[in-house]
Amino acid sequence: MSTPNAVPVSLAEIARIAGVGRAAVSNWRRRHDSFPSRIGGTDVSPQFSLSDVERWLRDNGKLTDAGAREFLWPRFEALGSRDESGLAIAESARRMRAPRARATTSELSAEARDLVGAAARLGRSEGVRETFEFLLQRWLDTHVRQLSTTPPQLASLMVRIALGARLGGGNGGLTVFDPACGTGHLPAAAAQEYPGPGLALLGCERDPALAALATARLGFATEDRNVRTEIATADALRDDPFAGLQADIALCNPPFNERGWGYEELATDQRWTHGLPPRTEPELAWVQHVLTHLRPGGTAVVVLPPAVASRKAGRRIRGSLLRTGMLRAVVALPPGCAQPHSVSLQLWVLRATATGAPASPGPQDALLVDATRLGKPGAAREQGPDWDALAGFVLSAVSELDTPEAALPEGAVRVSLLDLLDDEVDVTPGRYTASGTEPSGIELAASWNELTGYLSELSHLVQHLSKLGFEGGEPRTTATVGDLVKAGALTLRAGQQPSDTATALRGAAVPLLTVPDLLMDGRPSGLTAPDAAHTVAEEGDVVVAGVVRAFKAWVHDGPPVALGPQLYALRVVPGKLDAHFLAGCLRAPTNGRQAGTHASSSSRVDVRRLLVLPLPLEEQAAYAETFRRLTSFEALLTRTGALGKGLVNDVSDRLSAGGLTV
Repeated sequence: MSTPNAVPVSLAEIARIAGVGRAAVSNWRRRHDSFPSRIGGTDVSPQFSLSDVERWLRDNGKLTDAGAREFLWPRFEALGSRDESGLAIAESARRMRAPRARATTSELSAEARDLVGAAARLGRSEGVRETFEFLLQRWLDTHVRQLSTTPPQLASLMVRIALGARLGGGNGGLTVFDPACGTGHLPAAAAQEYPGPGLALLGCERDPALAALATARLGFATEDRNVRTEIATADALRDDPFAGLQADIALCNPPFNERGWGYEELATDQRWTHGLPPRTEPELAWVQHVLTHLRPGGTAVVVLPPAVASRKAGRRIRGSLLRTGMLRAVVALPPGCAQPHSVSLQLWVLRATATGAPASPGPQDALLVDATRLGKPGAAREQGPDWDALAGFVLSAVSELDTPEAALPEGAVRVSLLDLLDDEVDVTPGRYTASGTEPSGIELAASWNELTGYLSELSHLVQHLSKLGFEGGEPRTTATVGDLVKAGALTLRAGQQPSDTATALRGAAVPLLTVPDLLMDGRPSGLTAPDAAHTVAEEGDVVVAGVVRAFKAWVHDGPPVALGPQLYALRVVPGKLDAHFLAGCLRAPTNGRQAGTHASSSSRVDVRRLLVLPLPLEEQAAYAETFRRLTSFEALLTRTGALGKGLVNDVSDRLSAGGLTV
């Protein structure tokens, strides 16, 4: 069924091009006989010709808010090869910045070279940097399972740690080195965090497509400054292109669990001054590699999996790094900071000794920081932690790296080498910070007082709610939300897929609330760029979660918040409906059950079918006040239960440690 030379696009891609939800495209397909026929895929996941879709959208006036970039990306994806599309994007960036430059990538096909020219022309008309970042992000999203990148927030944190921990200021400039730079996230973060003169960004990447994209990224990151940038295409461990380099800081997010890193051919390499890395410990090879490229007093920050801190095979190297003072700190990050999102990755902060000699004595302790408590559970991990809180905590702890007498924030501890250099040489922060987290007697007393206050409020609400009376007789008539919308008593708006987070972070943004947020703690965990296509709940709007597993309704208070898919905003018309009355009626469990399909926990609730009592406005007030009290009662029960459970755990820990006074 496929058409030769046709660029295929899915329903989701058509939705992005038109700036609507996928459901809208499905409706167009059902309602319009003129909608293009599919050229491939399946009935469940059909594919259509990009040119046919573009023609239909223009003819039917559906492109008012779409940009030409969305039409460009499917053509890159249609190249098929990850490497060719990546090289084509990198070449497009070079042509955008130097319009008269000739193509230098001979590996590209004729189709790819034509696409490079089209991308360069589009970039010069719509913004070269914005066009490159759009194409790069779509490329990374498409190949996310094949590539491991460093999120911008983590890259920024690593740079700030390194800048704060290095000793001395070098020779008036800063040389930054990344031996496994990927698409250049870490060097680009260094360019952003270090605005001073004399900056040099040096990197190495063995994948030619990634190296080309890193070069392009750094070209944009430093286009207004006199910065030396060089990305070498080579395997840094086997064939180091920067031998003899002495950098001020080194940043690295090396490949994990790579058994074929060169153990046999590098067995006698002079870089292994702390010991030959075992075949199963490639990460310790990268650690020693970056140390050889630091000037005396220079600092490295390396992302490592948690097992490197405790595996038996690496204890001799860990011991040597500690004894020589090169391993200065270990920071345990919460899950979700980077791929793999389910793992609590670590940052190792290393510093070259003043003389560069591994045998020289170093400090007598190491800083261990446990930031895992700042993470999010479950599916929300992929959205990342609270980066502001995480960065503030980690930087506060690491800033005291060289001041042994300074107080550390809770969750950070200095551990003497005598305690670390045992049979295991385990530098996992949680092993040493857990013992110092028991609450003090004053904190326990405050928690008991807080619990007493909650119980008093609960008792007060019980007195009111227990006196409610209900008359018998026939059930009262009801109206649906759909009926109220038709009657003009309220308006109903559905949430939409969020905009690109990177775009939101560069400009104005509003918090984004999604169904996974409701399943976690109810707080927005993302950001989105505000525009007319998004549904934003204002204070006083009723928000409804239209999915069985998270069904609820409440009156929104506080700053505006954008709503994601399966969330709905209902705005009442003053004088016709009370918002708290409406929310109370909607969130009744029986109401959700009758309006939902309940085929599974992910089934949707038809918000228009939810029932509301058709009462006069003056009668709604009493109901609204009772609904408020019932909501407060539910919230107090939740807080009381959580506080009580925490007190049981805290008191149990204190009892098990002894010291009970009767």
